[in-house]
Amino acid sequence: MSSIISDMGISVGTLALTSILKAALTAIVCIVAIKLIMKMLDRVLGKSKLNEQVCGYAKRAIKAALYIIGVIIVCNDLGINMTSLTALLSVLTLGITLAAEDILGNVAGGMVILSTHPFKIGDFIEAGGISGNVLEIGLNHTKLQTADGQIIMQPNRELAGSKIINYTTLGRRRIVIKVTASYDAPTEDVKAACREAIMGTPNVLTDPAPEVYLTNYGESSIEYMVRCWTAVDDYWPAYFTLNETIRETFAKHHVEMTYDHLNVHIVEK
Repeated sequence: MSSIISDMGISVGTLALTSILKAALTAIVCIVAIKLIMKMLDRVLGKSKLNEQVCGYAKRAIKAALYIIGVIIVCNDLGINMTSLTALLSVLTLGITLAAEDILGNVAGGMVILSTHPFKIGDFIEAGGISGNVLEIGLNHTKLQTADGQIIMQPNRELAGSKIINYTTLGRRRIVIKVTASYDAPTEDVKAACREAIMGTPNVLTDPAPEVYLTNYGESSIEYMVRCWTAVDDYWPAYFTLNETIRETFAKHHVEMTYDHLNVHIVEK
């Protein structure tokens, strides 16, 4: 202990009364300066468009840094050599940074999400192959609830670096369903059946107007795409209802929903 004190240049005899008074005055000045800086920071952040959580984290980090600087200044006034202590703190900081690389990456990702606002609590999003409602946005993880009721803690580092699809932003969501019909079924009959199914599905919006397109010629069938819009909260009920209604409407209009098959023709010679 005595060697550490000697290395830092601390001598009890040098801590004269004048040095103590000077250090005390410096501490008071530092505290007052920190309070003034924090008030100015509150005004600046209050006028900014940053998320409240980001502002809170930024204020706490800046306040901690200011107090560390203040302690270093006061120690210098006391005649304490801070070189060794600063070097020790640097080594410790480097070690902690390397050990907590993933955590710091998640924190950085959380700051990006909170500052750029790609989504908010309650939005239905898809990112990294996972989709669900946002329940909580933390500094380390974002909590999602999937359509089948699972709770997923998505690391912010991965979330911020992936493509994010926000289905809630527009207030509506598009239903896209692909169906197949026989080559023997006239195209207009198939489209008419699809439109009738759309009209018979509750909660489907009329604006934007629903659409039905012929999209592909397969080996055993023709593929059609049905597209319509619904409110975000009505998406899944409308999606499943439309799927069922299309089948019923095709049966009503005698439109065959085909599957992969092979026709064999025997030619007699």
